[in-house]
Amino acid sequence: MNKYFAEFFGTFWLVFGGCGSAVLAAAYPELGIGFAGVALAFGLTVLTMAYAVGHISGGHFNPAVSLGLLVGGRFSAKELLPYIISQVLGATAAAAVLYFVATGKAGFDAAASGFASNGYAEHSPHQYSLGAALIIEIVLTAFFLIIIMGATDERAPKGFAPIAIGLGLTLIHLISIPVTNTSVNPARSTGVALFQGGWAIEQLWLFWLAPLVGAAIGGFIYRTLLSGQK
Repeated sequence: MNKYFAEFFGTFWLVFGGCGSAVLAAAYPELGIGFAGVALAFGLTVLTMAYAVGHISGGHFNPAVSLGLLVGGRFSAKELLPYIISQVLGATAAAAVLYFVATGKAGFDAAASGFASNGYAEHSPHQYSLGAALIIEIVLTAFFLIIIMGATDERAPKGFAPIAIGLGLTLIHLISIPVTNTSVNPARSTGVALFQGGWAIEQLWLFWLAPLVGAAIGGFIYRTLLSGQK
């Protein structure tokens, strides 16, 4: 069970740190963190928890990563569902705590603010289309899996994988926050969508479909074209 607890707390930290920076800090320009600060916050959550509990569970914190590693030959199929359940529960718990804190300020409205949810079309930060959102989420999740599998390859330098993965996630957010508010992680999308409660739930299907497809593509590419595995 310690693997599942590690995934729960790792995903909790990712959502609370990343989405929390967006909801509690980036919403106020005078604090100065901006969208670059939010991108860095997401990267730091993964970096810190990968070092903290990665040796226990592998440090997935993301259903798409678990699926991609399965396709890539690095993960067991029997562990996939328990990992995904742990990750979604961790994300939801983090969103609940974040909601409690955010509503401590008079006038806060999770539905009106978007609550750091992912969206497309009129709910994209810069009104990018469904097609644009689909493609960017697939491509970026695929490359995220390539980064993860490469950084953790036995041939890679030891001890540096969390840094590469955390910086990779930061870069992904710098690219795609304007497009979808950046998912690449169905658990992260689900947790906050449940508290936004409206359009975020209606559009949630995309932020499961695209990251899972992208992760499977990335895992397949690394396994067949880069690692030499069959």
